[in-house]
Amino acid sequence: MKTIIVFGVFVADLCFFSKQIPLTGQTIIGNNHIIGPGGKGSNQAISAARLGADVQFITKIGKDNYSDMALATLKDSGVKTKYIIQDETLNTGVAGIFVSESTGENAITIVPGAAGTINNEDIDNLKDVFVKSNIFLTQLETPLKTTLYALKQAKDNGCTTILNPAPAADIDQELFSSIDFFTPNEIEAGYFLKKDLKSKSDIENAAKDFLDKGIKNIIITLGEKGLYFANNQEKYFVDTFKLKNKVVDTTGAGDAFNGAFAFALANDYKSKDALKFANKIAAVSTTNLGAANSMPRINEIEKY
Repeated sequence: MKTIIVFGVFVADLCFFSKQIPLTGQTIIGNNHIIGPGGKGSNQAISAARLGADVQFITKIGKDNYSDMALATLKDSGVKTKYIIQDETLNTGVAGIFVSESTGENAITIVPGAAGTINNEDIDNLKDVFVKSNIFLTQLETPLKTTLYALKQAKDNGCTTILNPAPAADIDQELFSSIDFFTPNEIEAGYFLKKDLKSKSDIENAAKDFLDKGIKNIIITLGEKGLYFANNQEKYFVDTFKLKNKVVDTTGAGDAFNGAFAFALANDYKSKDALKFANKIAAVSTTNLGAANSMPRINEIEKY
């Protein structure tokens, strides 16, 4: 099996559950809350590791109760923590998450904390991991300049690169040629192209635009409508996985997808098989509460 590097943030998720997500200026009474591990990078690393992948996680955390949670959760899930930087002068990141019990939808504010200070020098100090690894997966919750620097380091060292551009941010389009797999959702895809994507033809045309910009493979995730994949050889929609259980919380579903997709690539799945597998993992994750805690383990998937 190939080795995966995930670069991103860990945050402690403070999740609040109520019948609806409050509107601006509105106060509502909630029914439950949980505190658990989260952050896109951490979630994606845990997703891949729980499926059996060999995963190294790069991030920066403080030295506090939340960092204890981070290290315990990652190790329990099988994520290797050698390249996690700890700084006792900084706080580990947190996120506030509001979840609708009616739909499972969520709204999130993230404060990256220590992970928001990671810089290019930190990446240079960890450069041996890029030489030893095969697949690099990252997002845009870490400082943008450093994220793109790490992506280029990974590509220069022969890694297959996956960029999940969330939250969407302006990036130098010259770097698109360093991206093997680009995995925005339809809103993020529209952000990069400065247009709204509403129809199937909008999605298809957007994918072509990304390929024209130098990205090798584009995956636009469409929530309950599945996803669209395209490269210069093939293009197709993949339907969402049909669940046997009720959706209770969509928090982390995109992270479950990206981690599972990296796992599938590490195991040499063909593109369509990898996408179907990742779709299944993402769907099953929505039947569990929380972010990292919702990432399915391989035995759960084999029984589903």
